[in-house]
Amino acid sequence: MREPRVDRTHGTFALVLVPTRELCLQVYGIAQQLVHRFHWIVPGYVMGGENRAKEKARLRKGISILIATPGRLLDHLQHTASFVYSNLRWIVFDEADSILELGFGKAVEDILEHLGSRNGALDQNKNKGEHIRRQNLLLSATLNEKVNRLAKISLKNPVMIGLDDQKKPSGKSNTLGNSHTSLLSDDDEDGILEKQNDILEHAVDDFKLPAQLVQRYVKVSCGSRLAVLLSILKSLFERQISQKVVIFLSTCDSVDFHHAVLSQLEWSSGPQLDMDKKQKFLSCKVFRLHGNMEQDDRKKSFLGFGSEKSAILVSTDVAARGLDFPKVKYIIQYDSPGEASEYVHRVGRTARIGEKGEALLFLQPIELDYLKDLESHGVSLTEYPFQKVLDSFPVNGQKPHKRKIISLDMHPWIMSLQRSLEGFVAGEDATKKLARDAFCSWVRAYTAHRGELKKIFMVKKLHLGHVARSFGLKEQPSLVGRSHQVQLKKRKEQKREQPAKRRKLPSKK
Repeated sequence: MREPRVDRTHGTFALVLVPTRELCLQVYGIAQQLVHRFHWIVPGYVMGGENRAKEKARLRKGISILIATPGRLLDHLQHTASFVYSNLRWIVFDEADSILELGFGKAVEDILEHLGSRNGALDQNKNKGEHIRRQNLLLSATLNEKVNRLAKISLKNPVMIGLDDQKKPSGKSNTLGNSHTSLLSDDDEDGILEKQNDILEHAVDDFKLPAQLVQRYVKVSCGSRLAVLLSILKSLFERQISQKVVIFLSTCDSVDFHHAVLSQLEWSSGPQLDMDKKQKFLSCKVFRLHGNMEQDDRKKSFLGFGSEKSAILVSTDVAARGLDFPKVKYIIQYDSPGEASEYVHRVGRTARIGEKGEALLFLQPIELDYLKDLESHGVSLTEYPFQKVLDSFPVNGQKPHKRKIISLDMHPWIMSLQRSLEGFVAGEDATKKLARDAFCSWVRAYTAHRGELKKIFMVKKLHLGHVARSFGLKEQPSLVGRSHQVQLKKRKEQKREQPAKRRKLPSKK
């Protein structure tokens, strides 16, 4: 028990640094619950997108436990003179790997300089002339070179917590499913903690995932992806009305488009599309979340999805790290995550704290080698029985009896649903623009895979007309198509020129 008792006029005692605004709100909510009975301990947050003047006023009054995103915290450290942090005792870097991946490395270094905590340095209370013991904690689900560097500049005499001591480290990175690895530094002058300089020199490259997590993949041709996604979602919510699903997409534009489809698409399964009989294809609430949204909209989506019993969240990887949405049963990775560690972060939103969960990965036939990449990291997936799901849907208002096995693209249900999608997209200019923008950004994101994954996710192997179909477009948008066609034209011209050169032979005299 601290004497004298903590008072908000003493300023900030604990600082929690987080990568995203949503995680900032989540940690703040938990802090409020923890200190509910201790009214003299005041939690608060500062983050990008919020009113800076209001934040400055709260800092002037005093915040005992401060949760912050790096950019906004550095801004206040540089420009808010009333921000008191001379009594700071604890600094926590939550999701440290994500903080660095989002480009906050330089900001974190500047923050450590301002706080006098670079290399685990002790702060000195200038008024009393005595040292304040400070403890830094670095929490990360993935250990890599960037995290190693941050550990070296922010920790002194660190102790590692959370890794299995019996497992010998061997690879470049380590991901621990829903658990965290913690590098804890206590600036103890008595040297109680043993120094471990090589704490991050090695790591484990196999991933640990909860045993109760069911992991599957579905193989879908490019043109039918959206129809298959809608069919799976409809099947899930017909089997169990009360459940929550998170769908991960690669770009912000794609999130906006799919949110519009999932929340607005109307449908009639009868032989004729009778407008009077049309109803919402999915009856549950649909939320969206990505980095280009206004802060108020982001907060409403984050809090709204968390409070609903049955809902869908369509999101970029902004929701892949640290967020703890209660009762999420299903994770759908509609766009491939890239590196295997990102796959693990995404599926970590379900099967938490002993709860059951399922994860489904969408793959095109040309992308199946991605399964081998996951297997090399100890992640094994089984195939999703989509044909059974497909055959359970009525066609022309009648339930099926026995059908001959036909290709997915030619299945009556998929063809009917695809026509409805194309009609929905073509119905309004705004929806068509969403689809075009989503198509273009998706193609750009597909070309951005790095390293060995470039051999699996090759844009040259894609049929862009089929890609356009997966966005409900009847024709390939000209914006991307033009550049693609220019490349094809150049190749054709080069081929024409080569034979022409061969024909030029010296004339015989």
